[in-house]
Amino acid sequence: MISKKTLNLSLKSLRDFAKKRLPDEVLRELDEKDECPLEVVHHMCSPDQLGIQLLFVPEDCGGFGGGAFDVYLVCEEMAHIDLGVATAVLATFLGSDPITVGATPEQKKHWLSRIAEEGILFAYGATEPEAGSDLGSLKTTADPVLKEGKVVGYKINGNKQWISNGGIADAYTVLANTPGGPSWFIVEKDTKGFTHDEPENKHGIRLSNTAALAFSDVYVDADRLVGGVEGQGLLQAQAVFGYTRLMVAAFGLGAGWSALDRAIPYSLKRIQAGAPLSEKQGYTHKLIVPHVARLEAARAVIEETAERIDGGKEGSLNTEGAIAKYMATEAGNGAADASIQALGGYGYTHEYMVEKIKRDVRITTIYEGTSEIMEMTIARDRWQLHLKTRGQHYHDQAKVFEELHARHANIGADTAALAFHALAEVMEKARIARLTRFQHVLLRLGELIAFAESAGSLARRAALMAENKINEKTNRRFDATGMAAISRIFAREAALKVAQDGLRWVVGGAGVSSAELPAFESAIGLPAIHRAQAGLISDLDFVADVIYGRAAKHQVAA
Repeated sequence: MISKKTLNLSLKSLRDFAKKRLPDEVLRELDEKDECPLEVVHHMCSPDQLGIQLLFVPEDCGGFGGGAFDVYLVCEEMAHIDLGVATAVLATFLGSDPITVGATPEQKKHWLSRIAEEGILFAYGATEPEAGSDLGSLKTTADPVLKEGKVVGYKINGNKQWISNGGIADAYTVLANTPGGPSWFIVEKDTKGFTHDEPENKHGIRLSNTAALAFSDVYVDADRLVGGVEGQGLLQAQAVFGYTRLMVAAFGLGAGWSALDRAIPYSLKRIQAGAPLSEKQGYTHKLIVPHVARLEAARAVIEETAERIDGGKEGSLNTEGAIAKYMATEAGNGAADASIQALGGYGYTHEYMVEKIKRDVRITTIYEGTSEIMEMTIARDRWQLHLKTRGQHYHDQAKVFEELHARHANIGADTAALAFHALAEVMEKARIARLTRFQHVLLRLGELIAFAESAGSLARRAALMAENKINEKTNRRFDATGMAAISRIFAREAALKVAQDGLRWVVGGAGVSSAELPAFESAIGLPAIHRAQAGLISDLDFVADVIYGRAAKHQVAA
């Protein structure tokens, strides 16, 4: 773990570097050219220059040993600058993750030290043309090469697609089938038989290099098998999903705020009907404040998950990472889309950058597992919890937030509790009616679970801020009063979504008859959730005032 001072210095250095080397006009030009600024990426990852890679590398391999919380803040800052460049940097650490979690001590020392000391770039070679995100369906093979009855190496054959840094990396971790099962191998860029295609012509993140890889009898020595044991590849991949998805969540968060940070000042200057847009509810309450609330709800999940990962006692937290990624990337995508609308015709042009941000952030809902895979991951895991607890898991969670409300009456914890009670009832009705046989219903449950748990995380974050117990490294864009209002806004949205959408899919799946409908509406607390919407406009007004600094005591923190 690194100190707050070291982290802040790194973030400041990153901002200063971007201001000098990656101003808007340079970013627009590189985007038009579809060009990855390799020199800039190398500068960022050079120990003699910016040295951002040192945050990701363990101390015993020459790095700073940053934790998940540190890396989330760095990833958010990089995405706020440019998501394409951020992807190029993160790809190295995604590519080295199989080494970090599964390699032998000798392999870790060799490869991670090279990242720290030489700034070499890695790529993560998992996705295939036909298998997509299904790592269990890979077709790339690694056949053992024997000498005197002993395995001395492997010959790799197959193809990989959509590989970030595919055309520029110095080394690649490649997932391939061996006789013992899926395994990771390390392949260097100049290895005979290994080639990559020209960069993909992408919709967004055009400042990152994405290319297909091809392997034709590519020979690697046996010491390039990560961990030295066949068949560990899927376990090694799954061991870091919570962590890597958290980093992509931070990308969605940073890009979403990057877009809003352009829409907000624009609205102060844009006069319509005699007043700036920033003073009009039709602008702030639709295009700004709700997206702020969703982004900050996602931040709360990210920070809780990062702290738990850094605690090191709870496994990979795959489901929590999936919730963070789902909420943050969907929120970032929504915020960027709203920012285009917020700038009107200007927003639709290249010059004002929000159009580029929207194209860039869209990928975060696809790579490292699509939003639909996140929904499935969330739903399957929490469905098992529902069954194991005989339907009580989310009712128990609701009680926790009812108790939190007793201590902090102004953070929306009572409304979050309503969301959890409603979720428990929807899931139980789905169990009784066997509605999870419909895949779409299962995915929609994943979405409702994500919203409810995010409302809970945000309420806890608001409580910690009120008690001045929040992580010292946390983002402090809002003070405790502003965060409480944001939590109330999002809790209302989450509760209404769980109840109304849950009702929709239970009825839509024939889980409730017309005669049973009034009782089910009561069971999910729909009347209470409707009553909880009281005060919403006032809170939207208040948060708008906080965002625009219209009262000194509610000033947005620098």
